[in-house]
Amino acid sequence: MNDYRRFLNPETVAKLNNIELKARLVVEGFIAGLHRSPYHGFSVEFAEYRPYRFGDEIRKIDWKVFGKTDKYYVKQYEEETNLRAIIAVDRSASMAYSSNGISKFEYASYLAAALAYLLVNQRDAVGLALFDSELRTFLPPSSKRTYLNAILKTLDSARPSNETKLSKALDSLAERVKRRGLAVVISDFLDDYESATKALQHFRHNKNEVLAFQILDPREIDFDFGKAAIFKDVETGETKTADSRQLRKAHEKTARKFIERLKRYCRTQNIDYNLILTSDPFDKAMKEFIAKRKRM
Repeated sequence: MNDYRRFLNPETVAKLNNIELKARLVVEGFIAGLHRSPYHGFSVEFAEYRPYRFGDEIRKIDWKVFGKTDKYYVKQYEEETNLRAIIAVDRSASMAYSSNGISKFEYASYLAAALAYLLVNQRDAVGLALFDSELRTFLPPSSKRTYLNAILKTLDSARPSNETKLSKALDSLAERVKRRGLAVVISDFLDDYESATKALQHFRHNKNEVLAFQILDPREIDFDFGKAAIFKDVETGETKTADSRQLRKAHEKTARKFIERLKRYCRTQNIDYNLILTSDPFDKAMKEFIAKRKRM
């Protein structure tokens, strides 16, 4: 594994003590990876440069960039690059589940921290929302670098609790987001289908761009627990003993059916949907975010 890849590995990042360090190393690892990869469409300067278009003034071409890339780029002005983004993180009890050393909530927190770090360093405005059965925390978007500390501190101190009520919580958030921008929703979406889709629909109704990350533990899909196991509902506390081998095929079929249904719905609403497992390196989600940012 190349050195930079260490900081895209969820279990490696989880061992770091400081959330700001986690966010910075994920971003730096991601940027280093782009420099060593064939993803030439991605660029860490995406908020500072754009490809030359017919009609642009030639004097605005950055010849240093041309010398390095053999492509024509012009510098963008700040009013061209500013984006308002709100990152909404699910902190319901189901997000506490972990089978591989990092819980869904930890993964979501580190991803949110890295995205906030990246946005602030690109002079974009970023805010944070934490929710479970209702909206618990709302930090409105700001582009001040000092504001990043408040976001990171909030993420670091948050803990999963309570049941999930996506529709109620995200409806409250959508009402608070007055200006159009990008809504990044990070959740396991383990709620009933109607609630999950209604929650996302409100953001689209308000003309926001929406990027949805469904964070799941690998065992929540393949149900590979070996023999008999005790299963506990982390939101209700109810327990049940069952032979997972007998349930595995049916569970996986049901899980994938729900995922595909949610994915199809997002496609019809022009919502960017991405399934992320807690075993996936962080660059998978980061690439999707930058691709969305560039399209905007």
